[in-house]
Amino acid sequence: MKIICVCGLGQGTSLILRMNVENVLKDLGVQADVEHTDVSTASGMSADFIVTSNELAQSLPGHSATIVIVNNYFDLNEIKEKLQEAL
Repeated sequence: MKIICVCGLGQGTSLILRMNVENVLKDLGVQADVEHTDVSTASGMSADFIVTSNELAQSLPGHSATIVIVNNYFDLNEIKEKLQEAL
């Protein structure tokens, strides 16, 4: 399974989101390849899931991945809840 964490520039915020997603997946016992990038690059990448904000999700119409919208990239409980719903 491949998960891409996306922010506007693909640097700071998406890296933090990636680390939090990896922590949540570890707690859930789920194996996944997790990457982080900017929204433009993500639009051309293949993935099973894309974790991003609602605003950036609007920039990914028609992507084959399941889009997981997270409002607070620092809230592990929210990330866990949204990933569990998507998995």
